[in-house]
Amino acid sequence: MSYADNLLAGGERITLRARQHWLAIVLDARYGILAIIGALVLFVISRGWTDSGLVRNFYDLVGWITLALFVFGLGQIALTILNWWTEEYLVTNRRVMKVDGLINKHSADSSLEKINDAVLDQNLLGRIFKFGDLDILTASDEQVDKYRMLANAIAFKIEMLNQKRALEVEQMSPPSPPFRAMPQAPAMAPGMTMTGDMAPAPVPGPAAPTAPAARTMTPAEVTQTLSGLADLRDRGAISPEEFEAKKAELLGRL
Repeated sequence: MSYADNLLAGGERITLRARQHWLAIVLDARYGILAIIGALVLFVISRGWTDSGLVRNFYDLVGWITLALFVFGLGQIALTILNWWTEEYLVTNRRVMKVDGLINKHSADSSLEKINDAVLDQNLLGRIFKFGDLDILTASDEQVDKYRMLANAIAFKIEMLNQKRALEVEQMSPPSPPFRAMPQAPAMAPGMTMTGDMAPAPVPGPAAPTAPAARTMTPAEVTQTLSGLADLRDRGAISPEEFEAKKAELLGRL
């Protein structure tokens, strides 16, 4: 179980896990890679030097520099790989999350209901290796977070939008009415039969619960709800008839 699993709320489940593309390791560890290349070059060059007093002292100095470059390069690459492994990007049925940090953990999330859109940028290399940069926007078109060099960025964006639509449909669906209790047959005296006019009158069952009155909504709430319904209609989640019926109902709550 990863650190992100401990951050889930009740009823929340992870639908997609992702990480940065492996090319991000090469980019972030570029200084370590250059240090190892430099150490190898110095080692090869120094092997061809003649053995004399002055050259010997210089050779020892170059040897220490070569060792330092090699150790620094290995350490930087190892740290980059560990940071890459502990960084996770997740989509749940309630939000999108980013968790990073090797020792000190940091998590940032955005609620699906507040996300307006996601901007995906892919260059030629990203299209070949299937990674991209994803910027998440809120309803006010303010940038929330940046996911850089995200592996399978297209699949991540599609899953995020699918979960957002499912959450909107869930929030607009009315709860199912309670089942009405069936009336029980009345008790009869010993020797009495259910024939003809002697059949006792049925005892009326409990009155069906009256539906609560519709809550009055503010114009801002009605506008926001209609905007979400229009988005669902444009995506084909609801029919135009269902949209018009719901619109009339919402306007009646003003």
